[in-house]
Amino acid sequence: MTFQESVKTCLTEKYAKFEGRASRSEYWWFFLAYIIIMLIAGVIGWIVQLVALLALIVPMIAVGWRRLQDTGKPGWYILIPVGLSLLFSFFVPSMPSVGPDGLPMGEMPSTGGMMVGGVLGIIQLVVGLLFLWWLTRPSDPEANEYGPPPAA
Repeated sequence: MTFQESVKTCLTEKYAKFEGRASRSEYWWFFLAYIIIMLIAGVIGWIVQLVALLALIVPMIAVGWRRLQDTGKPGWYILIPVGLSLLFSFFVPSMPSVGPDGLPMGEMPSTGGMMVGGVLGIIQLVVGLLFLWWLTRPSDPEANEYGPPPAA
């Protein structure tokens, strides 16, 4: 599957389709398109980036779901790193802003908060590496419980 075919498939034909399977090329080409779009939107402004994120989050999760099913894993596993990212963003303390003299303005985060952030960061790293490995595995060559192999 080419870059254009992958983007077209994920945005029009399978926007919110969670059943079936997705080939490696479908997933990774769409992932590249997602990264490019988010980078461009980020340069334009945070509102544009938020709109792009809201428009692309469903097809990104759906193609990840189908990709995991293609390797024989349950698709809902893709929600684990998504949930960890949300958990990380809500519970990790933010660093204070730095003043013109280079010193922090405001209160520094507590040691406990920093430790929670460190532990969540390590967990997120390990889970991210595991999912990277799963998402790069070859497709099951035969039909599995999620359907026939996807067209290359």
